[in-house]
Amino acid sequence: MGAVTDDEVIRKRLLIDGDGAGDDRRINVLLKGFVKWCNTPSSPEEGFTHYQRMLGTLAQCEFSMGKTLMVYDMNLREMENYETIYTNIEQNITSAHEKIAECKKEIQRAKRIRKNRQEYDALAKVIQQHPDRHETLKQLEALDKELQHLSHIKENVDAKLELRKKQFHVLLSTIQELQQTLEDDEKSDDDNDQGSPGTSGE
Repeated sequence: MGAVTDDEVIRKRLLIDGDGAGDDRRINVLLKGFVKWCNTPSSPEEGFTHYQRMLGTLAQCEFSMGKTLMVYDMNLREMENYETIYTNIEQNITSAHEKIAECKKEIQRAKRIRKNRQEYDALAKVIQQHPDRHETLKQLEALDKELQHLSHIKENVDAKLELRKKQFHVLLSTIQELQQTLEDDEKSDDDNDQGSPGTSGE
């Protein structure tokens, strides 16, 4: 699907904030405004107006922080969901392997039954001077149909197993990309925190 995903939107917003156009900029403006408010004499009305403006900026920072925490919680829930999906896929793959093993056993039993019946038919032909050829051919056709049915079951199971493997590979790739995104976000936040003291001292 060509649409932009939520993860890409979040990643871009965090990158923008890291460049100083989001929370970092608002905090720096708030600190500079606070220092200016403290050091610049002004009338009570001007001081109160500036005070209200600082409160509004602080409220914006708190609101943005709340949104960031909600996104973080959502990512944690998504990770738990991926873990559940991963476990289910592992169980499905194990079940598919078990079904394949059962089908192989059924095929071996069918081959053994067919071999035994063929040997029995050969002995019957020796005993009987005039064996019933029509009945023998009918039994062989039934055995052939049964063997074809078992082979079809095996092919279906193999196809399902291949599909589960592909789905599992896609899921692992998605989890790895999400983990890398979270690590990049944490690294970006750490870099921003290290750069804040130098900015506020200007």
